[in-house]
Amino acid sequence: MGATATKKTGKLMPQALEIEKAVLGALLIDREALVIVIDILIVDHFYSNAHKIIYQAVNELYQKSEPIDLLTVTNHLHKADLIAEIGGGGYLVELTNMVASSANIEFHARIIVEKHIKRALIDVGHKLVSEGLDDGVDCFDQLDASEQALFAVTSSVSTKATTVIMDVAMDLLKDIEQANNRYLKGIGVSGVSSGLTALDKATGGWQNSDLIIIAGRPGMGKSAIVTTIAYNAAYLHNTPVAIFSLEMSKKQVTARILSLITGISTTKMRNGNIKDHEWQALGEAIEKFDKLKIYIDDTPGLGINEARAKCRRLKKNKGVQLFIFDYLQLMTGSSDKNPAFGNREQEIGKISRGLKGLAKELDTPVIALAQLSRAVETRGGAKRPQLSDLRESGTIEQDADMVSFLYRPEYYGIMEDETGTNVVGMAEFIIAKHRHGSMETVKLKFESGSTKFEDWPDEDQQYFSTQTNALVVANNASSAAPPVISATTIADMRSVDPKDIPF
Repeated sequence: MGATATKKTGKLMPQALEIEKAVLGALLIDREALVIVIDILIVDHFYSNAHKIIYQAVNELYQKSEPIDLLTVTNHLHKADLIAEIGGGGYLVELTNMVASSANIEFHARIIVEKHIKRALIDVGHKLVSEGLDDGVDCFDQLDASEQALFAVTSSVSTKATTVIMDVAMDLLKDIEQANNRYLKGIGVSGVSSGLTALDKATGGWQNSDLIIIAGRPGMGKSAIVTTIAYNAAYLHNTPVAIFSLEMSKKQVTARILSLITGISTTKMRNGNIKDHEWQALGEAIEKFDKLKIYIDDTPGLGINEARAKCRRLKKNKGVQLFIFDYLQLMTGSSDKNPAFGNREQEIGKISRGLKGLAKELDTPVIALAQLSRAVETRGGAKRPQLSDLRESGTIEQDADMVSFLYRPEYYGIMEDETGTNVVGMAEFIIAKHRHGSMETVKLKFESGSTKFEDWPDEDQQYFSTQTNALVVANNASSAAPPVISATTIADMRSVDPKDIPF
């Protein structure tokens, strides 16, 4: 922000030096004034370098719980050998003579912030023009950098206000009441629901800011399970979902969803062998699509920077609450045709870090599919996957909050498990890493014709904890309802006269 004039117009950069002087003068004569502006102003909001130094000194004294006045600030700057850079001790005296009180300091502070925002936007604009004229700068990298710069401007401005604890408690009580209602219904989901009861019980739903990896060998149904999850979230819970399909086209993804709704296989759709009653089912299913907030992007070779830019826009404009990438290894670490990566593992590492950063930045769950290496095929026995099978793993395991595997024994010709139980049509959702929960294996039913996943038909679905090998019963909600105390009840209690309370 050091330039005094814009490059194009020659006009002075937005500034309010007299206001800056008034704020600093008020801080020097009234220590309590800092309490008012400390959540509004940061050092970089000031235009003058001298004013930045003074405000930094005031903050350092405050953090040490030392008095803040003309003498202490002067002494602090002398010790730091910075007194000359502000124009000497006389300049501090000048600041104190400018104001009589700190009465308007909050209003003045917000003017300083407004000028800072305008300067920041001008700097971003200049950089956009400069890089836009440079053929050596990739346009998608520039787009991502520009959006990050604008987010940085926004995040530099504090907009959160303090809240009295009773108001927070009432909001919290509503959340607890909703969670209790879900528990009594046997749902127990705090994140985005998958629509699969046992899976939701094991995960609690897909949690905000989490990166979830679903890995498996080809033919396990990875794409099928994320289309099932996307449809269930959008249709059952009205959750906006975005699918980035690097393997299938938009029409193929839509056909998958249409198939799982109607039960009509995509093969029949392709060859046109549709019966009269199936046409009716297709028509009814298409009507549902009008209510589905599912957004599909089938850009091939999608770069991580381009993906982040698209996700930011979808979050802002469409309110998307779940992002799905099918699949991770088909993404690229850069939009440049000649990316500067030493090897593919390093590039995959950048992609996984980028997806985790995206989940945190947008505070939404991100699901990414991943391929497993052929080591699974050469392994004897049941051929269940393990973490070491992650292909080009890089930092996938490290970055992910959850790493899961999709496994169908039927694919390998295994029709019965070790106990002789029929496993035809069964799929295992193996949670091999769970940063915020336990590692478990959940049984699911897979309909190969419609490529649809459903709950395993057992009334009390059972699955094993991979940590303790203990049998866990999914349908474990207590049938006894607790006393009904709701947020409405508490709100009513607040209006009761204390003398009418019988205790």
